[in-house]
Amino acid sequence: MNLLNDMTADNDRLGEFDVIRDIFSPLSEKAPGAFGLTDDAAVMSLAAGSELVVTKDAMVAGVHFLEGDEPEHIAKKLLRTNLSDIAAMGAKPLSYLLATAWPKSCDVAWIRRFAKGLAEDQKIYNVSLLGGDTVSTSGPLTLSLTLLGAVESGKCLRRNGAKEGDLLCVSGSIGDAALGLKVALQELEVSDNNHNQFLLNRYFVPRPRVLLGPALIGVASSCLDISDGLLADVGHICRNSNLGAVIEQSKIPLSAAVQEVLLKTPDLMEKVLSGGDDYELAFTVPKDRYGQVMRKAESLDVPISVIGKMVTRLGVSLIDDDGAEIPIPSMGWTHF
Repeated sequence: MNLLNDMTADNDRLGEFDVIRDIFSPLSEKAPGAFGLTDDAAVMSLAAGSELVVTKDAMVAGVHFLEGDEPEHIAKKLLRTNLSDIAAMGAKPLSYLLATAWPKSCDVAWIRRFAKGLAEDQKIYNVSLLGGDTVSTSGPLTLSLTLLGAVESGKCLRRNGAKEGDLLCVSGSIGDAALGLKVALQELEVSDNNHNQFLLNRYFVPRPRVLLGPALIGVASSCLDISDGLLADVGHICRNSNLGAVIEQSKIPLSAAVQEVLLKTPDLMEKVLSGGDDYELAFTVPKDRYGQVMRKAESLDVPISVIGKMVTRLGVSLIDDDGAEIPIPSMGWTHF
């Protein structure tokens, strides 16, 4: 970690190495190979018969989170989005690398709160900081996290294994985060306070399915996490498996909060299907293995819904209860 301008907060003056030693080094205590962040690189080993799974996500202020979001929420979302990617591969998380580009608006107090969010999630998900880089920037706050995981050799879940006739399933509920963002932007009013807070929580603090992913190894034929919107991400399975998918709209699992919103504003169904940030798992299962999936999901207390099936006709189709195709105005989020 290097190149951090001195920062002043609460009469404390901290330079780059002070920030590393005082704020980030404690996050590496349970990673022996991190050496307290005192060396140029970290060392780690894997158990025999395991493969390393690596993922990286970047987040930029004003693009992936709001300028005024709580530092703890930003930290947790950064870590949890990566945890979701690892889960989608059926792997178990190990440790992570962190790169931060701090603008002058992020004082030491802000950074301490950011590290506090990471520390809280490290306890929940049993991961540790290995190292990274810390720089200053004249641009917006920019964060990047690389998460390392492990999976039994040759067993990882991928997007390309779906077969014709496989059931298409999703965990949890869809669209909560997309509507939560609209609530945070004050573009949507939800009369029920509990529903309002539920949607905000789903946007600010995702819940990666870190136990479900590994449990799907050997039963699911393909898997990914839903980050860019249900329709767009199912489309990734279709393209990689050279198949299509038929989704029954009425079978898509919706929370009570989303159902309340749609009763008043049905046009928001498009946002529910394409808004992104769900971080649930979408996966395909051969029909004869569905019972195994349900038993595993029930043991983990994770709700699973069958929303459609894989077909030979390429592309994603959305149908109503009568089998009529519903037009899809937008598939999902894209940066470009």
